Amino acid sequence: MHIEQIYTGCLAQGAYYIHSEGEAAIIDPLREVGPYLDRLKADGVKLKYIFETHFHADFVSGHLTLSEKTGAPIVYGPTAQTDFASINAEDGQIFKLGDVTIKALHTPGHTMESTSFLLADAEGKNHCIFTGDTLFLGDVGRPDLCQKGAELTEADLAGMLYDSLRTKIMNLDDEVLVYPAHGAGSACGKNMMKITVDTLGNQKAMNYALRADMTKAEFIAEVTEGLGSAPAYFPLNVKLNKEGYEHIDSIIEKGTKALGPREFQLTVESSDALILDVRSKDEFAESHIPGSIFIGIDGSFAPWVGALIKDIATPIALVTPAGREEETVTRLSRVGFDNTIGYLAGGLSAWEKSNFETDSVNQISAEKLQELSSKQEVKLIDVRKPAEYNLNHVAIAESIPLSQLDIHMSKLPSEGVFYEHCQSGYRSMIAASIMKARGYHDVVNVIGGIKALSTTPIEMNAGVCPTTLK
Repeated sequence: MHIEQIYTGCLAQGAYYIHSEGEAAIIDPLREVGPYLDRLKADGVKLKYIFETHFHADFVSGHLTLSEKTGAPIVYGPTAQTDFASINAEDGQIFKLGDVTIKALHTPGHTMESTSFLLADAEGKNHCIFTGDTLFLGDVGRPDLCQKGAELTEADLAGMLYDSLRTKIMNLDDEVLVYPAHGAGSACGKNMMKITVDTLGNQKAMNYALRADMTKAEFIAEVTEGLGSAPAYFPLNVKLNKEGYEHIDSIIEKGTKALGPREFQLTVESSDALILDVRSKDEFAESHIPGSIFIGIDGSFAPWVGALIKDIATPIALVTPAGREEETVTRLSRVGFDNTIGYLAGGLSAWEKSNFETDSVNQISAEKLQELSSKQEVKLIDVRKPAEYNLNHVAIAESIPLSQLDIHMSKLPSEGVFYEHCQSGYRSMIAASIMKARGYHDVVNVIGGIKALSTTPIEMNAGVCPTTLK
């Protein structure tokens, strides 16, 4: 028996590759299936099953392509309804894989079809459980993503999750390993740990949602508290995962079309495309195409794309580091953004050599900002999450989280200089690019963010201090 966790940091997502006695199964695969096919070939094993723990909201699964290329059936839980051929496992149904077994445990709560898969070894001993978004390490799945019309509330789903955990998972032996679908950084939960595998016994001891003396009412209250709004692209990804999608090979072929500067400009204008610049934040600050949006490829790229670009059908034209065009298109497709129409051949240097207009973002050191703020009033915006802001923030800063920037932008004064910061500079550069694209050109990024500001004499506060923009 071999179990491999294939973890993708950008999405904080874990897929699983299992093989035994020449037969393999893959759980919750990503959209690009090449790595799985390579593993199957290298190990000389046949893919027997593709298990899906639920209809994923935060990424597009590779189940359809993988099934097409291997002939392996797709297995969901009891209540899943798809527009393609799939198996609805019965609660407790056992699937044989070599000399191990995988039992489907219907665990509704995160979604109605959510199902965990319990693997027993050749001796019949329970070895590990693949919990999807039902149980995370340190947390449980949010119960507000896939409600069934108006019939169920998030409290109803949270109550189901309470029952699922206590009747299907918590009664397993403490040494059973827990393999979740996500870790820290995912929007599918609130308080996930950075580790990606743990024993069930340790989770029973430290996961707030698994307290033995916890009542259902207490569980519902704690699980639903502080969820925040789910990213707008989540239901769109659920739709793709339920109904089907375009083959990733054709998306990559279309998206990696090289466009010279003039062709790039004409293509953007004719299609009303969004220009997405994925280079480093410092490169973007130094020079970029006016109106382009920065979301760096070397960061939490796909989640921020999904959170900030409201329509997955938006045409996207890319400015990328050399050689990373296909990677960028692939990572966009992971979250359902399939309408990439090409990239700027030769990068920004080709654009500049063709004498096309460029723009830049002013930056200031934390020390300079502290000095400036001691002499005059400074409008400082903190774009971190509310929880980060409440933990520690600059006294003069107002909180406008990046995910809510669009909501608050119309309430900002039309004139004046806006200084922005986050933790280290990635999110504040995204915010600066959005504000400049919306016509706020006097935007200054604070280099190093709160990490740098906290080393200066500037006054810091902790505790809730809500934004002044109501």
